[in-house]
Amino acid sequence: MSHRNLLRLLVFFFILQGCSTDDPVDGGSTDRNANLKALGTSGSDLLDDLKFTSMRVEVAYVTGFEPSPATLSNLKSFLQQRTHKPDGITIFTRAVSSSGKAPFNINEIADIEKEVRTTYNTGDEIAVFIYFADGSNENDTNTKKVVGSAYRNTSMVIYGATVKNITTRTNGPTKVTVESTVINHEFGHLFGLVNLGTPLQSSHEDGVSKGHCDTDGCLMNANVQFGIDLIDMVDDNNIPHFDQKCLLDLQAIGGK
Repeated sequence: MSHRNLLRLLVFFFILQGCSTDDPVDGGSTDRNANLKALGTSGSDLLDDLKFTSMRVEVAYVTGFEPSPATLSNLKSFLQQRTHKPDGITIFTRAVSSSGKAPFNINEIADIEKEVRTTYNTGDEIAVFIYFADGSNENDTNTKKVVGSAYRNTSMVIYGATVKNITTRTNGPTKVTVESTVINHEFGHLFGLVNLGTPLQSSHEDGVSKGHCDTDGCLMNANVQFGIDLIDMVDDNNIPHFDQKCLLDLQAIGGK
C-alpha cells in the first residue's frame, strides 16, 4: 500500500467516521452519579486541579483486545500535556470476561460498564473508564466503521474488533497509532470538545458533523474522506493533535 493510501485508510476509518458520541439511557439511580453525567459536563474537572488533583484511568479489556503498552504510555503523555494533575495520573488495566453481546449498541456498553467498572471519583481524584470491547458497533456498515465512542462524562468505549480489522490489513496503520488516535479523540469529547459542554472561544464547530472541529488536520476533525487534506497531520503513523482553536477552548476551562 502506498504512503498516501495508508493515510487515506486511517482518515476514512477514524477521522471521518470512527467516532460516536451517543448518550445512553440511564437504567436507574446510583450512588455513583458523579461518573454518570452527560458527555462533556466534566471538562473542567478533568483538566484543572481546583477540585481534582489526580486522575485514575481504568482500562478494562476483554482478553485478546488489550491495548498496546505503547498506547497506554502515549495516553499518559497526552494527559500530562493537557491536564493539571499535580498528584499524578495513574493508568491501570484489567481483563474482564466477554459479555457475549457483540455487536454492541451504546446502551449495552453502558450496562457492561455498570457491571465491570471498579473505579469512581474519590476525594480529590477523578476517575475515567475505558472499555476495550471484543466486537464492533451494531450500526457499522461497509462504508462506516465506529472505532470509539465517548458516551458519558468519564466513560468511553473502544471497539477492539474494529481496531484489529483496520490494523491487520496489509500495510495498514499500526495498532498504536489507531488506538492512540481514537483514545485521544474521545478524551477530547470528555473534555467537552467541540461545543459539547466546553464553550467555543471561536467559531470552529463542524456544521455537518456536530461535536467536531472544522479545521483540517485537527484531532477533533471529522470531515475529510479519502482526501489529502490530512497528510500533514497523519504522516508516518504520527498521531494527530488538537489545533489552536481547540486548545484555546480547553485552556479557557483550565487546560494546558
